[in-house]
Amino acid sequence: MIDLEYFKYTEFDSPDQKNSGINMHPEFLQKLEKARGIANFPFIISSGYRSQNFNEKLRQDGYSASKNSSHLIGRAVDIRVKDSAHRLQLLEALQQAGFKRFGVAKGFIHVDDDPSKPYCLWTY
Repeated sequence: MIDLEYFKYTEFDSPDQKNSGINMHPEFLQKLEKARGIANFPFIISSGYRSQNFNEKLRQDGYSASKNSSHLIGRAVDIRVKDSAHRLQLLEALQQAGFKRFGVAKGFIHVDDDPSKPYCLWTY
């Protein structure tokens, strides 16, 4: 675990596992902290670490949760966005912090740094 300036580990908890936010990867969190400092506005985490069971429940409920989701290894978050201007500011901060994998939706941005996956940008 690393000391966090902008976040609490509980913000990253899987809904079915209290205190599971401690499973977030330290390198990922360091980049996320850097991005938060660059952006200079709060990041609202809508999904952080996911247990296998919770990820499977999302899949069964029809959400786009990959079987090999980077959330499962603590290397991904979804961050809420309120409008297009906010979305652009967030993407710019994430890129400046070194992230290179983004999923863009109307209400959130997925970001991860999973080293087993190629750099890319996709939409939901």
